[in-house]
Amino acid sequence: MENYQDMRPAGGNKAPNKTKSVVILVIAIVIFLALLSASFSIVDEGYIGVKYQFGKIVADNLSAGLNFKVPFIQTITTVDIREQIYEMNTTAYTKDTQTVENIQIKLNYLYDRSALSDIIRNVGIKNVESKLIIPQIQSIMKNEIGQFRAEELVQNRATVQENIEDKMRQSLSTSGITVVSFAIENIDFEDGFEEAIRAKVVAEQEALKMQNKTVEKEEEARQQVIAAEAATKSRKIQAEAEAFAIETIQKQLQASPEYIELQKIQKWDGKFPQVMSDGVNPFIAITGEGE
Repeated sequence: MENYQDMRPAGGNKAPNKTKSVVILVIAIVIFLALLSASFSIVDEGYIGVKYQFGKIVADNLSAGLNFKVPFIQTITTVDIREQIYEMNTTAYTKDTQTVENIQIKLNYLYDRSALSDIIRNVGIKNVESKLIIPQIQSIMKNEIGQFRAEELVQNRATVQENIEDKMRQSLSTSGITVVSFAIENIDFEDGFEEAIRAKVVAEQEALKMQNKTVEKEEEARQQVIAAEAATKSRKIQAEAEAFAIETIQKQLQASPEYIELQKIQKWDGKFPQVMSDGVNPFIAITGEGE
């Protein structure tokens, strides 16, 4: 046995040692890459980063791009700072105690960048809608809708929407929320009330139609009166003209008896009558073709 062991080539343990070194190197590279990957976080455009260390905020305004963090100690979350959209359905009561069963609203808003740090630290981005927006919407809408009767609410929907938007803008601005727009997209009343509203609208339309017909007939009658008055005035003018002409002729005859002979001459066509008579023996003028 001793002779066999002595016959092994020198350096026979180098291959296992080399393999072990390669494994250690690979493990070291993997660990290094893992630490490197865990040391950076990407914040997308339109977002800001919030850095936490053991649950405490240490930075709340990390810009878009690659941001460093201590691996396993710090974490980075992102906050969407683009325009936000919140939609909800709610109910309310009108001044005459009609139930508005389904009010669909849509709110577009932004975070005020100067107040965003306070919102993140004191409210929490995930709590903005539940703690700030929803209570304000419900309170303001109920107050505003409660000032109108149901029928007035239907007729003044745009005005109600503007009033709510103005009050929402004023109220939420104190909490760091900027209202971009507010819209009431749908209002549903109880079925019985909606049917009554439709019947009233139909009745009003029919009444308006009849009123328009009355106005039209009155206008036609007025035009007929105007036309009759115009015809009467025209006939009067014509009669006055004829009377004036007769009066003028009479005055002319009185002033000049030869005037009637002048009128005969002016109206004569140059032809003699075919039959002439002295009252006893008529003479007939016969003209032949040969003459």
